[in-house]
Amino acid sequence: MKIIVTIVLLLLFSPGAFTQTTGGDSMKIVLEDFEDDSLTGLPSKWYNQKGDNKPYTYTGELRKKYDYKIWNEAGNQYLRYEGSNAKHLNFPLVNKKEINIYDTPILSWKWRVYDLPAGAREDNEELNDVAASVYVAFDMGRVALFKKVPKSIRYTWSSSLEKGTEFSKFFGNQKVVVVASGEDENGKWVQFERNLVEDYKRLFGDKPPKRPLAILILSDANNTNSFAKADYDDFILKAAPSQ
Repeated sequence: MKIIVTIVLLLLFSPGAFTQTTGGDSMKIVLEDFEDDSLTGLPSKWYNQKGDNKPYTYTGELRKKYDYKIWNEAGNQYLRYEGSNAKHLNFPLVNKKEINIYDTPILSWKWRVYDLPAGAREDNEELNDVAASVYVAFDMGRVALFKKVPKSIRYTWSSSLEKGTEFSKFFGNQKVVVVASGEDENGKWVQFERNLVEDYKRLFGDKPPKRPLAILILSDANNTNSFAKADYDDFILKAAPSQ
């Protein structure tokens, strides 16, 4: 995985449209389910890491650098990663005015892992590959006087780090949380839910902005010279359960 310290997130994305439902305490916003995308293509709503182009428009050698494709299984579409190249996909949220994570703090998503990059460890830059990861970028932190990176939480399915492992990178601006590990549930869809407000407060010690900058995903196996295969689906923001 090539480490890029500065992730530039374009702030002028078009608002787009989400599926939003409200019923008592059951408010939810469906961010992405990949159902509107073309099979074998890249998802049309996602940008590159910098947020200035949509990779689904890429052709030729540039397209080959993205090991993601839309697949269909029993009538359900989802995004599959299969390969080794390290390329983030960026789903912008910053201009989505309907989003307030104090109303819908629960980020829910599904993923399914088949192949883990052999020997990978997210806490070792030389082995920093991952079968599947979801980043939530919140606001701009600071590394040095003239260099900033987003404050973000990165949820990972790790090859070797134990579930529950947490650590910081980029001078504390990125918090890594291992939510799954190893091969115990390989080949199975697994749903995860994280309370973004609670995680941010616990990890950073203050309150998050009401609207994150973006969600990013990354699978890769380039540092370990191996192979990764994983599926992603159903990114949803939901209200917290009533107490």
